Amino acid sequence: MVSKRFLYGAALTALSVSMTGVAHAQSTASQIQEEDTIIVTGQRQSMEGTMVAERAPKARATITQDYIQTQAPGQTILESLNLIPGLNFTNTDAYGTSGGAINIRGFDGARISLTVDGIPLNDTGNYAIYSNQQVDPEIIERANVNLGTTDVDSPTASAVGGTVNYVTRTPGEDFGVFASYAAGSENFGRWFGMIDTGAMGPLGTRGFVSGSWSQYDQFVGPGQLQKMQFNGGLYQAIGEGGDFFRVTFNYNENRNNFYYRLSQSQFLAGGASLSYYAHDGDPLHNCTPGLPSPGVASNDSGDHCTGANFTNYYNQSINPSNTGNIRGESRFSFGPSVTFTFDPSFQYVRANGGGTSVISERSRQLVEDSNTPGGIDLNHDGDTLDSVRLYAPSNTNTYRYGVLSSLIWDLSPTQTVRVGYTWDRGHHRQTGEFGYLLPNGDPQNVFGGRDGFGTPIFNGDGQVFQKRDRISIASLEQWSAEYRGDFFNDAVTLIVGVRAPEFTRDLNQLCYSVKGSSSSTQYCTTQDPDTPGVGDPNAGLATGGFVWFDNNGNGTVQTNEIYAPPFKATVKYDDVLPNVGVTWRPAAGHQIYFSYAEGLSDPRTDDLYSGITVAQLGDVQPETTTAYDLGYRYQGGSMLFSATVWYNHFKNRIERSQDPLDPTLFYSRNVGEVDLWGADAAFGFRPMESLFLYAAASYTDSELKNGGFQVVDTPDWTFRARAEYELGGLKLGAQVRYTGERFGNDANTAAEVAPSYTVVDMDARYDFGELFGIKDTYLQLNVINLFDEEYLAQMSSGTGTGAALYNLGAPQTFLLTLGAKF
Repeated sequence: MVSKRFLYGAALTALSVSMTGVAHAQSTASQIQEEDTIIVTGQRQSMEGTMVAERAPKARATITQDYIQTQAPGQTILESLNLIPGLNFTNTDAYGTSGGAINIRGFDGARISLTVDGIPLNDTGNYAIYSNQQVDPEIIERANVNLGTTDVDSPTASAVGGTVNYVTRTPGEDFGVFASYAAGSENFGRWFGMIDTGAMGPLGTRGFVSGSWSQYDQFVGPGQLQKMQFNGGLYQAIGEGGDFFRVTFNYNENRNNFYYRLSQSQFLAGGASLSYYAHDGDPLHNCTPGLPSPGVASNDSGDHCTGANFTNYYNQSINPSNTGNIRGESRFSFGPSVTFTFDPSFQYVRANGGGTSVISERSRQLVEDSNTPGGIDLNHDGDTLDSVRLYAPSNTNTYRYGVLSSLIWDLSPTQTVRVGYTWDRGHHRQTGEFGYLLPNGDPQNVFGGRDGFGTPIFNGDGQVFQKRDRISIASLEQWSAEYRGDFFNDAVTLIVGVRAPEFTRDLNQLCYSVKGSSSSTQYCTTQDPDTPGVGDPNAGLATGGFVWFDNNGNGTVQTNEIYAPPFKATVKYDDVLPNVGVTWRPAAGHQIYFSYAEGLSDPRTDDLYSGITVAQLGDVQPETTTAYDLGYRYQGGSMLFSATVWYNHFKNRIERSQDPLDPTLFYSRNVGEVDLWGADAAFGFRPMESLFLYAAASYTDSELKNGGFQVVDTPDWTFRARAEYELGGLKLGAQVRYTGERFGNDANTAAEVAPSYTVVDMDARYDFGELFGIKDTYLQLNVINLFDEEYLAQMSSGTGTGAALYNLGAPQTFLLTLGAKF
């Protein structure tokens, strides 16, 4: 589509226009809206892909492939976004395959919408972001971040803290092959290959396919991480007006051991070396459980391995995941002023967080049946006297379907209206099938006793023995509308939008859940509840819809024996969320903008299932926010600058902590209303053609209205900087990240303040084309954490005055990559 926002006569050289340069988008429709502009000659639109000229009347930042390719190959895109002010990503290791945590202006990943080519990637149950499952960086064209707000058509029920979207490459017009191999510290090895078909057949259809495989050791303690990924797609242009149809796919497999987590006191006492011993006392990192003896009671709950602590055996703390998606994008023009976009998608997820449990062979949960009064022989030693350790993963299996569609009508060269409809449906199956362990302590199958994978275990009634069983169907329907208008010879742009999400969860809780607990671990049994005895002082705990199981056999009601019974229910949440943005361009290169937006995050499955009865579902309320941004930008030939002050009022904030034994499980607590405010600034400057400099700073403050404390895991100050220098075929780069102090618990206890840290990375890339005339063949060196800073990275915050747990930051890491294009 040819731009319809024209500047006439002398105004063309006197005034700046929107200055996009690169599309920042979630859906195809959003890309059209951003691309439909004129670029003024002489105004730099991108600074080495690290900073891009923005036009949206909101706080937004973008990086492109020019910068992404300088980072470690195979790295998660969220780590590459770490230069953006207001964003803090803590990687679990140097290479990104083990995951990490993102924070934007005090909002964690579950409150940030993550999309690829427009489709939502947050978990349909808990909205979590899994950074290690993102597509290979070589096929990412660009990524953008909305700080604190969403786009009008954002397909999300949870994004109150902003959005992250990345766009994958379009297949090349010419046939080509690219291959690379990287090797580095911790026995890292990675292969990547990609083929472009070029234009094929009478219609000029283009396609690409790529694959990668990587493997490396953990940098502390025993364990290994493996990742295999395939991507591909087809692109078909329709006519010559920019219409097209595109389909892209991704498949990813991860097999990871978890890193050991430690408290701040452990870190201060022993530093990085401590984790070698706290994780596994066996210097060979091997666990051989003792064999059970017939007629003798054995207990697998303690030290029951040769030279190692069985409860900490690394190969039971794993995170297997199989994920994939198919994404469609299309654009169709109807005359010169009407455009329709249609983006369908399908996603698949199977994953768990590992873990084990010790089960008595005479457990009531296991044997409550007249046919097995003496117990079930789990370890096949001929008796039922034992307590046996079983593999106990929390399996999640999701099938998700979605559609993003929009109708765009250009009323005039300066006025546009867009109407959109979003439909997203995720069938979210959460189970916890127990499985067997092999003689060496490894799981028989990484997905436990899941049907079609490992050997199931059955209880006395012939039912699969498991620790949770529930089904949730999450459905989002959303209408949106947006008006964009340019006024006063493009000196002012006004955007007024509204989105109206309607979110439904169909719930089917098939097991009992502990009263008051937000853990997703449940009590799955076929036994009948017990009746408290007359005069039991705690009998009142088992009223109001709750029931009691006398599992410790003392005949008295105990708090941890009170359960909410299974139920089926449907809950619905809807709202109308307006947003307004205005940009004023008082002179060439200058922008002043203001935005207001309302956000909504609907309750997660754990909030709705765990520890409550069906009658209490109405008490679980969504989180809401109102966000304000006021900013200034300067965009000149050799300099880009932006600064923003912001404020966000948060109602009904729910804080969640990760279970240290199973990272797929979370615990929740309501901290009420929160006020957050701060300022961000970024500066890009090219003093000469061979030198580029970038710097960014961010300040964030917050106040919980209930107590006056600050939000956990949110650094007060962050500083980012990067410099690049080119000399012939050699490009040198270095970047520094300072992350300020973070509170580790709700009460802001002085002993639970994570120390600030500074990490310096460097990269050097030599293009052999300058020396031998070999085009697109290069050797690249990356050094991560150049000065070997020891620091606390990803945090699982503590409740109340409790201690937080942390992953250690990655140590000094070297990585060498050889790449060639043919």
